[in-house]
Amino acid sequence: MTQRQTGRRVGRPRAAGTSPTGGDSTEDVLRAAAELFTSQGFSATSTRAVAERAGLRQASLYHLFANKDAILARLLEGTVGPSLTVAQRLERHPAPAPVRLWALCRADVELLCSGPYNVGALYLSPEVGRGRFEDFHARRDALRDHYARLVAQAAPEADGRSLPDLVFGLVESVILRRGGAASLDGHTAAAEVADGALRLLGTSESALAGVRAAGLELYRATRG
Repeated sequence: MTQRQTGRRVGRPRAAGTSPTGGDSTEDVLRAAAELFTSQGFSATSTRAVAERAGLRQASLYHLFANKDAILARLLEGTVGPSLTVAQRLERHPAPAPVRLWALCRADVELLCSGPYNVGALYLSPEVGRGRFEDFHARRDALRDHYARLVAQAAPEADGRSLPDLVFGLVESVILRRGGAASLDGHTAAAEVADGALRLLGTSESALAGVRAAGLELYRATRG
């Protein structure tokens, strides 16, 4: 992430005390913003409120992020960037397409279920439009394209128009399952969704067991 994207400059002192998260000021701002944006909404949250929750002066926040949009952009990137990296690695892997698809679904769902706040729920916010957050939408579209290619390879005889969207929608359905800021067992949900994606492709239960075992091994190797 560049200085131009984040507006980050040399920081200023904290308002008082130590970090509420034990991390640096940027981490504190992102965590505070995630909590406030998901609980009371992006528009209803001021930068002053974010700064106070992060234990910073408002002026200090502006030395880290140019504005509130920049904070949200960083949060949104965190819900897509790691999965896109995994997808790019998997695209170059020689494993069968169903195995790679299972591994990608597993990694993506675990990412969307990670953290104490359901940042993915902000996808549904009217403010997250393409005009203001074009980079995020481009990255999310790129991730969707990886899914589409894997689905086409794994099920070449299937309807190539709707099936990729069904698989991608199934993955992102965990955002609604989490609720506003509720927790969800990411490991369990990830395995369920990855299995469900393969079932959408018509994979039999007997074949699914083998795909799951190989996919889990590939998931662990890709993550490492």
